[in-house]
Amino acid sequence: MNFDHLIPGPAILFAPAGRADIIPKAAAKADMVILDLEDGAGDVDRDIAYANIRDSALPADTTIVRVAGPNSPHFSDDVAFVRTTPYRLVMVPKVESDIPGELAGLQLIAMVETPQAVVNLPALAAHPDVVGMFWGAEDLTVLLGGTHSRLLIDEGAPSTRPGPYRAAMATTRALMHIHAAAHGKFVIDAVHADFRDEEGLFLEAADAARSGFIGFACIHPLQVDVVRRAFAPDVDQLEWARRVVAEASHHPGAFKLDGEMIDAPLISQARRVVARGDL
Repeated sequence: MNFDHLIPGPAILFAPAGRADIIPKAAAKADMVILDLEDGAGDVDRDIAYANIRDSALPADTTIVRVAGPNSPHFSDDVAFVRTTPYRLVMVPKVESDIPGELAGLQLIAMVETPQAVVNLPALAAHPDVVGMFWGAEDLTVLLGGTHSRLLIDEGAPSTRPGPYRAAMATTRALMHIHAAAHGKFVIDAVHADFRDEEGLFLEAADAARSGFIGFACIHPLQVDVVRRAFAPDVDQLEWARRVVAEASHHPGAFKLDGEMIDAPLISQARRVVARGDL
């Protein structure tokens, strides 16, 4: 089963649940909001955070709640609270070998950010309550014993923006994507922490869009429009795709367009580009 319908747009913005003033601003800006009870919330007063989520009255179909991880003392209370709200799409950080039973019946976005989650990706992606997956480079780097998730300047990274992910992080991203796709689950790409780096964010979000990720997580409102632009096909891509789709209607199989052989996979890709351009 495919769960892409649960994500209405690519720009998914975190909002700390402890900040009642930020939540409506985030909802007005982004395609979806993640009401955050974990890292982004800091050392939050749970009663205040729960009240903020309950009083926000955000639509259930554009809202995700991120609870604390299974090893946190707040996990059980967070899950029990979510069940008292209209929200059923729940992001679960720091999963390891399995999905805790307390989450049964909720729609889960499993976060792949521990070594245990990486080696148990087949089982996590196949879990019936998991509808999507998300990954986190920084926690994974710490748990691997590392100090930096990305290449630094002395390793050849550009001086103006964050360098590319290291091999272990890039491998985790790819494996998560493959295992999720094998089970019809969507994937959301990790945050780009430097919200002032518009060029780097665009490149990473464009790669996510063209690789098949359904969305990109944002940590600042300034990132939302960049992500939307990255997920929208440019003029040349859209023109090519429309020509391919139009020409395909005249051929039962492969055909030549501008000297290029167009077969079934390319036709499917073109239709996807056209659909994205029509959003």
